[in-house]
Amino acid sequence: MHQDLQGRVALVTGAGAGIGRETACQMAARGAVVCVNDLKEEFVAPVVEAIRADGGQAFGIVQNIASREGIREAIQRAAEHGGGRFDILVNNAAWVRYQAIPDILPETVERMLDVGFRSVIWSLQEAVAVMDPERGGAIVNVASVAALRSAPNSVVYSGIKSGILGITRAAAAELGARRIRVNAVCPSAVPTEGTQRNRNAERDAARIARTPLGRLGTVEDIARAICFLASDEAGFITAQALTVDGGVTLTNI
Repeated sequence: MHQDLQGRVALVTGAGAGIGRETACQMAARGAVVCVNDLKEEFVAPVVEAIRADGGQAFGIVQNIASREGIREAIQRAAEHGGGRFDILVNNAAWVRYQAIPDILPETVERMLDVGFRSVIWSLQEAVAVMDPERGGAIVNVASVAALRSAPNSVVYSGIKSGILGITRAAAAELGARRIRVNAVCPSAVPTEGTQRNRNAERDAARIARTPLGRLGTVEDIARAICFLASDEAGFITAQALTVDGGVTLTNI
């Protein structure tokens, strides 16, 4: 694998499983010093161990990022592990529940907002504080095709992911002067541990039938897109939402 992230210091939130874990592993394979964040040591430690076993550099950051203090602490610790350097932030962490409109609970809304929306805003504040204004940096927010097309029972989720695209554009406009690029990826349905409760064979088959490339996406697909946006190959790309969905979003009416 190309060492296009050699020496960069990255933080991936929610990296104990799924897209976050694969992103952390791919970034480390590309030469980055990767800080692996999740809620519990048992989520973080295996990822760090796997990266180090493959010859990569990784540190674990066990931290709840669902608050201003939590995400700022995680970024500060990442910069400390990087010897004061901080280059890449991947806002991947999410807490997701699908509920019909009459069943939506205040506590569900609050937690989804804390993890998936507010933490992104607070992460931008801290990234500005620690990224070198001369060297700049890259921020990649994990959104969803649910920001573009929505299914029943997804009012809160679709609303949050749509908001992430707005945050991405606005942050890119403001932070470009500091050489900080801000982009988003919009995955379609990707089999992960976290999506199991919302998937079954019949539903997967229907999704595959609607997808021009004839398969579901994988965590590897999404991680490659994130790594691209974080790399110098995307050096003139900012404010974009890269849809990684096998073509399903723009080819079905």
